This record gives sequence, C-alpha cells and structure tokens, in this order.
Amino acid sequence: MLIPRVLPPPRPVSPAVYRDYASLESNEDRGTKRKDAEEWVSSFWLLEHGHLCKDAAVILGCVSHRRDLMFYIIGGITVSVVAFFFTIKFLFELAARIVSFLQHEDRERRGERTIYDYVRGNYLDPRSCKISWDWKDPYEVGHSMAFRVHLFYKNGQPFPAHRPVGLRVHICHVELAIDIPVTQEVLQEPNSNVVKVAFTVRRAGRYEITVKLGGLNVAYSPYYKVFQPGMVVPSKTKIVCHFSTLVLTCGQQHTLQIAPRDEYDNPTSNSVSLIDEHNYSLSIHELGPQEEESSEVVFEKSVVSNRQTCEVFFRLTLHSRGCFHACISYQNQPISNGDFDIIVLSENEKNIVERNVSTSGVSIYFEAYLYDAPSYTNTQWQLPPMHLSSSQRRPSTAIEDEDEDSPSDSQTPEKVKKPKKVYCYVSPKQFSVKEFYLKIIPWRLFTFRVCPGTKFSYLGPDPVHKLLTLVVDDGIQPPVELSCKERNILAATFILSLHKNIGGSETFQDKVNFFQRELRQVHMKRPHSKVTLKVSRHCLLESSFKATRNFSVSDWSKNFEVIFQDEEALDWGGPRREWFELICKALFDTTNQLFTRFSDNNQALVHPNPGRPTYLRLKVYEFAGRLVGKCLYESSLGGAYKQLVRARFTRSFLAQIIGLRMHYKYFETDDPEFYKSKVCFILNNDVSEMDLVFAEEKYSKTGQLEKVVELVAGGAQVPVTNENKILYLNLLAQYRLANQVREEVDHFLKGLNELVPENLLAIFDENELELLMCGTGDISVCDFKAHAVVVGGSWHFREKEREYGHECDPSMLSTNAYPTFTFRSPQQMVGRQMEREISEALATEKSDLVIPLTPPTTGSTIIDGLKNLKLKFPMPWAAMMRFLRKEQQPEGN
Repeated sequence: MLIPRVLPPPRPVSPAVYRDYASLESNEDRGTKRKDAEEWVSSFWLLEHGHLCKDAAVILGCVSHRRDLMFYIIGGITVSVVAFFFTIKFLFELAARIVSFLQHEDRERRGERTIYDYVRGNYLDPRSCKISWDWKDPYEVGHSMAFRVHLFYKNGQPFPAHRPVGLRVHICHVELAIDIPVTQEVLQEPNSNVVKVAFTVRRAGRYEITVKLGGLNVAYSPYYKVFQPGMVVPSKTKIVCHFSTLVLTCGQQHTLQIAPRDEYDNPTSNSVSLIDEHNYSLSIHELGPQEEESSEVVFEKSVVSNRQTCEVFFRLTLHSRGCFHACISYQNQPISNGDFDIIVLSENEKNIVERNVSTSGVSIYFEAYLYDAPSYTNTQWQLPPMHLSSSQRRPSTAIEDEDEDSPSDSQTPEKVKKPKKVYCYVSPKQFSVKEFYLKIIPWRLFTFRVCPGTKFSYLGPDPVHKLLTLVVDDGIQPPVELSCKERNILAATFILSLHKNIGGSETFQDKVNFFQRELRQVHMKRPHSKVTLKVSRHCLLESSFKATRNFSVSDWSKNFEVIFQDEEALDWGGPRREWFELICKALFDTTNQLFTRFSDNNQALVHPNPGRPTYLRLKVYEFAGRLVGKCLYESSLGGAYKQLVRARFTRSFLAQIIGLRMHYKYFETDDPEFYKSKVCFILNNDVSEMDLVFAEEKYSKTGQLEKVVELVAGGAQVPVTNENKILYLNLLAQYRLANQVREEVDHFLKGLNELVPENLLAIFDENELELLMCGTGDISVCDFKAHAVVVGGSWHFREKEREYGHECDPSMLSTNAYPTFTFRSPQQMVGRQMEREISEALATEKSDLVIPLTPPTTGSTIIDGLKNLKLKFPMPWAAMMRFLRKEQQPEGN
C-alpha cells in the first residue's frame, strides 16, 4: 500500500532576495546580470525544494502532451469536413455536367459519350459560350443587325456550330411587347463554332434579347439594347389633328402641332439642323386672284420643338383677311398632310361665325348668285333626297320644311345662262342651294351633306357682280359655282360645323376615336351587365331572333352571355364571339336569301334582296340592323369586346346607310358586269340610235317580262339622248340600287339607329364605313413579310409580290373580313399579341397548306376574321405558319 508523501510547505523567500533581484533589474548592465540572477534563483529552488520541482515537471509534461493531442484531433476533424465539402461539390458538379450534357446532346449521340466525357467537360455548356455584337450602341432602326454566338464545350474547346445545338433566340420590344423575327446562319468556315443571328428592327425603343440553349441562358443573357429612331422623313411627318381648312382670326396666333416621324413611323427628333427654323418652312399664297394681281401675304411664324417628346410646335399669325393656301415643308419637301387652306376672318366676322355654329337645328342663309349650272352632257344629275321613314326625320325649321312642298322632285335640264339669285342654307347636317319663285315658293336646286367629302374651292371676284366666288363639289353632283358677298363667313360656317360634327380632325383614325367615344357616351347610362342568350346551333337565326324579340335598347347594350343548347361551355368570350360569327353568316350569306349578289361570283358584294321569300319578314332586317349596331358598340368598348361584321356590303347600300344619293358610278363596284356591258357602252357611244327610253324592264327568274318600270313620269315615251344619258344612268342607279330595296333598307336603318345615332355614322364616307364595320379586304404581303420569319428556308416573293397577295384572298378564309390594323401592331387586335413564325416543313407535292385554328368555344379566342388560313406558295415545299395568341379575359366576365 502506497502511503502518500506529505510535502512540507515551502519556505518563504526572504525579502532580501527580491530586493537583490530588483536591484539586478535596475542595473545598467541588465542584460548581463539577468542570466546570473536566473541561475541563482534556480540553484536556490533546487537546493531547497528539489522533490517539489520533480513532481511539477511531471505535471507540466502531461499537460503539454494533452494539448498536442487536442490539436491533432481538431486538425483531423477540420480536414475531414473540408474534404467532405469538396467531395459534395465535386458530385454536384458532375451531376450538373451530366444533366446539361443530356439536355443539349442529341439522343443519337448520347451513346457515344462516356462518363469520362462528362468528367472532362466534353459537352456544350451555355455558360461557357460567348456573344459578340456587330454594332455599337446606340444604333438607328431600319438596318439589318447581327450578333454572333460563339459555342464552346465546358472545357473551353470550340464546339462545331454545324451540329444541331437547339439555339433559341427571342427578341422583344420591352414597351410594346412586339416580337422581332430573326434568322440564324452558321458561318461557313472550317471548324467554325460561330452562329450568326440577324434581325431587323423597325420600332425604336428598348429591346430584350434572350439567347438560350436547351432552356438555359447563354452567357449573360438576357441582354438589353436600345435602338434609336432614324432621321425625320417628310412623307411620314404629319400635322396632329389635321384639317383641310383652318378658320383663323386676323392678328391672332394659332399653333399647329407637328409629329416628326422617321421612315418607319417612329417619333424622332433627329433633324438635319439643330435649329428648327431652318428645318421647317411655310409658304402661303392667296386663293382667287391671278398671280400678277395677288399681293404678298403678311404673316409671322415661329418653330419650337420638344426633343424629349419629339414634338414640334408651329406658331402662325396672319395679318391679312381672305382665303389662302398654305404648305408646310421640311427641308423644302412638303410633309404628309402639310397642304391646307386657311380662311382668315376679322374679329367681328369670327363672332358671327361662332354664333351661326352655336345655333343648333336652325339653317343660316346667305344671298348668292349661281353661275354656270352644268348641262347633262358633262355632269351627273342630282337626284331627289332619299326617302326617310318618320322615325328617322330630324326636326327642322319652317324654312327647311318648305322643301317638302317645293317641286324639287323634278329638275329641268335647262342650262343657266346668266347669274341667278339663290339662297344658300347652312345647317349642321346639310348645305343647300334654293331659289324662290314669286319670292314665296322655294325650289331646291342642290343639296350637299356637311361631311369631309364636300370640298370648297375659292376663286376671285365674278365678272358681273364682282363678288368672291365659291365652288362646291362633293364628287357626286355637278360642281356648283356661287358668288357671295359674305363668302368667307359662309365657308367658315360650313367648315366649323363640319369640325364640330367629326370631332375635331379629318383623319380616319381620329374620326374612329371620336365615333367610339361618342357612342360610349350615348350608352353610358345603360348598364353593361350580362344578359343570357340561349340559342340553338341547328336553327340559329330563328332561335336568336326569338330570344331577342322582346329586347329593349338597354338589353342590346348589355354583354351577351351565349349558351348553345345541349352544349356545356363556360362563356369567357368564346361562345359569344362564335355566335356573332355564325349569326352574321346566317344573316348575310346569300344562301339564306336575305341578301343577294348582283353576279354569281362568290366574292361579289352583298346587297338587300328585293326578291326575298315571303316568309322572311321585314323584322329580320331590323334584327340585322341591331346586330350591326351591337358590333359597332362592342368594338367601341375595345379589348376582347371588339367585333367585326362578317359581311362585305355593296357601296350603294353603305351609301344609303349614311344618307348619300345614288349615282351610276356605284355600278362599277356593286355590279361590275352590268357597268362594263351597259353603263360604259352608253357613256362611250352615241345613244341616239339605241332606242332607249326612261324606263326599265323587269324580268322574272325564268326570263319572262313581268313589267316595265318608268324611271320618270311618262318615261316610256321619253327617249334617251346624248344630252340626258347621264340623267338616265343616275335614275337607273336610283331604281336598281335604292328604290327596289326601299323597305328593306328602311327597316335595317331603324334597327341600326336604335343603337348607333345617324349623325355619328354620317361623319364617314362609304369606304370608311366599310373599314369601320367590316375591316379591310386586303392583306399586305410586304407588311406580312416584314414582320414574319422563315426559319430554315427563304422568301419566294421576289418576282411579283402583289400577285402572291391575291393568292391569300377571302376565298381562302372562313370570312372575307380582315382587321384594319397591320401585322406590326398585333396588340391592337382585341388587346392580344399575335406571334407569326413560318418554319420550313418537309417537302411535299402540294404547294398549299391549310392551318386550322381552334374555334373560340373555350376561354381562348382566335384572330379576328381568321379561322382557316390557306397560303399558297410557288415552291416545292410547304411552309407552316403558327399563330400564337395570349389568352385575355374581358373585364366583367
């Protein structure tokens, strides 16, 4: 048994020892004596406590050994953790390489790779690829741009570009969401690893360029590039809110806003000169007097521009009264709509004109003299006004009501040989010239509508009364030459009434915006809530007519929720759009006999059928009119509500909708065969020996003569001569195009005007009305080519592009109505974006391809007017066209 040894307590050290040690430290030779002091203390401890020092040394040695062991343990753990993390990173990197390899390699080539290739990085890696740009920012639009994609393996070696890599390039305008077509080309160089991507930008702004390989971004994709607009092009630059005639006050400044545009209609401020006064110029000359008699026009102008908003303000002040013609030019080239007339009035005259325009429903008259009433040999005879039903008549003043009692339904062909005193009446809707017999009996000579189609020409003083002369021409009736003491006030009253009617601008798009804004205002108090319309697909017309038979105007203004019997579908806009398409086909297709064509051509325009079956009542035409009004109202709401009328009406029928008279020129578009065979023959030949009379023979379908219709009273005994043949042709047009379908047109207008006021339709001419209701009938091949892409092929539009445009005509579509907007602005079509891409298909024997689009019976919709698009290409391979539409639900659904 071991007995622990008890150590005696250490003997305290004498204070003298510490003093001696302290004295050693304070010695000057401290370095030398320190060693001696340490040896002395060590010897003292060894002599006094030898046994204690041995045990302490053992303890200190154990502690030192334990510290070394902990250091080795901690170091080993640290190394293990680091090695573990590096192993995990290696495994993840290896897995990523394998996945990336499998994504980018063809399935046929995967078997050629081994795990060794994965480890070596012998595969295409998007992050290792590089992109180089062939231009320097910023760059102008309109040029062919290109950038190059350099392909590399993961290990940094070049990847052969001729092998399929699945490179996807997407270029999109950030603000307008317009996709830009691109083409890819592999550079023909030995061992080339470069793919050249080319594209053309026509809209200025910021673009996003995304380059992907197998769904992964290449390098630092997406990239953002800014393209600037080009230089100002005079033919594209326009005056905002343009008028063909301005009414100004003498001495007062008027500001014209000019929108400078480049070649691709981009707002631009890139002018030739930095000084706006040098860029834009103005020339003004007086209308009427001869050049040697005209005096210099005194005016002031100044040009101020805002380069940030790309706007130019042209300030003009005239100090002379009269009628002038002005032309604004950019760098001595006239701008697009820079030609216009100016009527300058005094302050007193301007007040009179404003008072005339503000007096609604009352005709203002002016005394004038009528010159040179044209004969029938060189003019078109003016017909009596179209008969209107009582519901369509506008309340008028007593002076206007006298027209009904005047013998204006007949007009003598006597030529006016000397100036005749007449009275010119200007109302918000019409400009009429009247003569009074015995100073109490009014006789209407001419009537012109207050519309953009009625043009004024300003001449000098007449030779008899020395009064200023005005020529009125609407392109239908013979021009009327009048001299009036207050000519400028008369013309200014007409012009300001016109401006008030059309909303402040004469451009088609501005008139459309005004029309839709006013139409929404008309129906603003009527709710646009849902109303259920349950119809049968098998008898669509009858069921739709029955379902809406008791609908009021408020019901027609609501949002239709269409339900087809025995069909389950959620109407998010698709069934409603399909119903509009099908009901238009049921109403306006000639097989249903409500409307007819003047020829057997399937592409001929449709006209109300004068020989409709008896079971088709006139109420059906009212229903058709309400349907057209419904389409116009829905289109005014915009977005997914936009509807086009699936029909192409005759020009004469459209003219009757807006209140125009008939004339023989309508035969040229409505009945081309009749125009070429009879009308042109009468116009170009001597008719004195043709035995024609003012009567029209009407035959049955079997060719038997039914009756003879006299065009005028006793017309069967009135021969047609070279002097009155224009009168005969106009009366013939009145009978064939208007009188035969008077009841049908009246009932159609009754239904249409319940939803769309007559005065809003009157701001358009017949061609503009067709664009408004039905869209356009033409497809621009150049516009389509500029905004489409061919991948793997080439365009074949080099010889006769216009002929290829005719190949894509309405006969290849389910309807012959196309939207009025271009391929460049697809977002304007019911608020959706359309992407067109043509990809090369396999070579086939057929040269045409039919692309069916999904019918709109679900939540998604289709392109307006397109259901089955058939394109014909003169090439040995077929091209596949894909239309992608983003689904957008209308508000309130």
